[in-house]
Amino acid sequence: MGDKFDKTLARAVLRLLRPLVRILLRNGVPYGALADLARKAYVDVAFHEFAPQERKQTISRVSAMTGLTRKEVKRQLELGHGNAEPDQARYSRAIRVISGWLHDRQFQDSKGKPRVLPLEGKRKSFSELVRQHSGDIPVMAMLSMLEEAGNVSVSGGKVRLVRQAYVPGRDAAEKIEILGIDSAELIATIDHNLVSVPGDLRFQRKVAYDNIDPEALKKIRKLSFRKAQTLLEQLDGQYAKNELEEGEEQGGAYVSMGIYYYEQDPPGE
Repeated sequence: MGDKFDKTLARAVLRLLRPLVRILLRNGVPYGALADLARKAYVDVAFHEFAPQERKQTISRVSAMTGLTRKEVKRQLELGHGNAEPDQARYSRAIRVISGWLHDRQFQDSKGKPRVLPLEGKRKSFSELVRQHSGDIPVMAMLSMLEEAGNVSVSGGKVRLVRQAYVPGRDAAEKIEILGIDSAELIATIDHNLVSVPGDLRFQRKVAYDNIDPEALKKIRKLSFRKAQTLLEQLDGQYAKNELEEGEEQGGAYVSMGIYYYEQDPPGE
């Protein structure tokens, strides 16, 4: 690659790292810890995703690709291959419970709205909703997650859905899990588009203006939130119609669609 490309890539990586480093410093994570994680990521990706075609990957080849010593590559491989699926599953299952409440007819009232559910019961209950849509997460653990996030209210043994969008409440660790899941998905989508042919590109767009009247920000923020939430709820309904039944042998694909809102103060403020 040419010098111009290298500089552009360096600027992009630096821009990507700044908000990440802000989070790390705020949570007391020093540079050395990030460097250790970067070594692990380099070795994992090189070993599992950059093997020569129809040949096994080797420690020597990974060492040459990453610039790490063979000893360090071997050490990193012995640590095991990192896997974020359990965190992603916990996050996804809370969303699936809410989606089931919104779209599964047995948990809706006569108007098609989410039914107020008894906590326990064999039919049309919150415990049955969790059993059908959350996999193996215990009922009370799911109830606690949704209560902390402000999605449900509980009164007199009844559970009511009060907010459809799942955003973790006071659990800072769960919010950090979302940092890894959602940021990785966006970067993976951009990576896919960098190397794919036009007919195989994935959707990744944004609308941005750099001279918005500060007096209009509150109105724009509310409009953006409302429009984005409406679109995501519509997509949720369509995705739910195509979901495989729990326990089917055929493995289902993972699909997500994310929308974010970003706002920056004017220069000098």
